[in-house]
Amino acid sequence: MLRPTIVHFGAVLLLSAANCAPWPGIAGVAILWGVLGLAGLVYVVTVARHMRLQKTYSPQLEDRLCHVLLPLAAYATLVGSACSARLNVGGALFGVGAASLLLLFVGIHNAWDAVTYHVFVKKRGQQ
Repeated sequence: MLRPTIVHFGAVLLLSAANCAPWPGIAGVAILWGVLGLAGLVYVVTVARHMRLQKTYSPQLEDRLCHVLLPLAAYATLVGSACSARLNVGGALFGVGAASLLLLFVGIHNAWDAVTYHVFVKKRGQQ
C-alpha cells in the first residue's frame, strides 16, 4: 500500500496541474475533482482500517487526526466542490484550494512525524 504522505502529496500535485490546464469549461475538471475525492475517501477508509487492525502501536489522537480525519475532510471537500461546481464556480474553486492546502499541510506534518520517529525513536532503539 502506498504511504499516506505520498498519496496526499500526489493528490495536491495532480490538483495543481489540473487546475492550471486550459479546460474549455468547469465540467471536465469538476469530474476530475470528484473522482479524486472519491478515490481519496476510499483510500482514507483503507488507512483507517489498517490503523485499527495493526498491533504494533496504539494510534493516538494526533495519528487519527492527521491520517484519517483531516484527509477525510479534504477529500470530502473535493467531492462537494465537484458537485457544486456548476452552481457556484468560485465557491467550488475555493473548496478545491482549501482541500489542496489541507492535504499539503497534512502531508508535511506526516513527513515530519515519520522523520522524527526514525531519528529519535528507531535510532535510539538500535544503540
